[in-house]
Amino acid sequence: MARLKEKSMNRILIKNAQIVNENVIFEGDVYIEGKKISKVGKNLDINHKGVKIIDAKRQYLLPGVIDDQVHFREPGLTQKANIETESRAAVAGGITSFIEMPNTIPQATTQELLENKFEIAAKSSYANYSFMFGGTNDNLEELLKTNPKKVAAIKLFLGSSTGNMLVDDEEVLEKIFSSTDMLIAVHCEDEATIKKNFQEQYAIYGDDIPIQLHHKIRSEEACYLSSSKAIKLAKKTGARLHVFHLSTAKETALFDNTIPLKDKKITAEVCIHHLWFEEADYDKKGMFIKWNPAVKTTKDRTGLWKALLDDRIDVIATDHAPHTLEEKQNPYTKAPSGGPLVQHALVAMFQKHAEGFISLEKIVEKMCHNPAILFQIEKRGYIREGYFADLVLVNPKDSWTVKKDNILYKCGWSPFEDFKFNSKITHTFVNGTPIYEEGVFNNTIKGQRLSFNR
Repeated sequence: MARLKEKSMNRILIKNAQIVNENVIFEGDVYIEGKKISKVGKNLDINHKGVKIIDAKRQYLLPGVIDDQVHFREPGLTQKANIETESRAAVAGGITSFIEMPNTIPQATTQELLENKFEIAAKSSYANYSFMFGGTNDNLEELLKTNPKKVAAIKLFLGSSTGNMLVDDEEVLEKIFSSTDMLIAVHCEDEATIKKNFQEQYAIYGDDIPIQLHHKIRSEEACYLSSSKAIKLAKKTGARLHVFHLSTAKETALFDNTIPLKDKKITAEVCIHHLWFEEADYDKKGMFIKWNPAVKTTKDRTGLWKALLDDRIDVIATDHAPHTLEEKQNPYTKAPSGGPLVQHALVAMFQKHAEGFISLEKIVEKMCHNPAILFQIEKRGYIREGYFADLVLVNPKDSWTVKKDNILYKCGWSPFEDFKFNSKITHTFVNGTPIYEEGVFNNTIKGQRLSFNR
């Protein structure tokens, strides 16, 4: 009876949409019943009694975006953000599912602490959610208890870690790679190289190192040394490796585009900020585009776009990592790296589509389909009958400017502030329910824990 009641309460027909799905765009309708997509077709003949009808007016209808790398800061860092505020911003940005990282306080390096985060999300997340288990030099036994059907992946910091999460013991690293069949996601920057570069600049400038030198400190060499080492180890052990946030053109040569994603053992991600910004932007944006890995050169950005479009890079994500405005206004050595992006990621990619960089079909492939394939997420990432109705409607001709009063992040700022986007997200559906509709949120419905076909 509960299931029937849910279906009777939630019957929605989205009509006249330009549906972007599985490498085609076609005009059609989508009928939602309960939490799932019941029918997809043209001029669907549905008994309209009790059905909410949304006329898409030829707006683009996409599968909900799956963001495979976010930092929502809860527990322990909630002065910066929390799961409720950031998932709300994510839904307004068309992100219907997220995978969050383990470097909170306390760090998610035991099964109990990991489950605590799931409990928080169950009460507060607007979007669907999963979390990664954090590996350290001394928690292999606990790591191996991770349930592959209920947890997204294992996360290893091979550079730029917080707390004790830097995995720098090579023997331990090989044991982890050899011992688990789960996907291992890695942050790759060589710490020794970064420390050397930093000390050279600190000797000259002290705390006031110019932000323009950030990409020289966190250099191409630091990234390539670490990522090539991780890939070599993955090939040696047969581990399933996913390299987060590529930032250099040189690294892209390490990845393959000759086999389908479902058959790849080694995959790569690029983030919005590395596709959007380049070294010249430091002059204007300063610490607000200080990320690890660093935003690098025009050549690097061009190389990342090339690798994304030829499928050496598999996924576009955000690495959403907010800090307070006060923290970001500190000098170089005290200003933390990271910035908020989930609200603006999809419209940023639509902007790049309008500029001729990328097709809409490719955006959907990299932000919706491929994360679902790569993480083996159950019944999400596509507009298919029987799949969860995680959907986004985008008006490509409704421009708006990012301002303080429309930024939804708890930190209250955005690297896109004062930028005018050409497109606007009008509706976001999570598990069949319009959670965000023409600027209004449904605060009564929460997202679900992701499950995995493993």
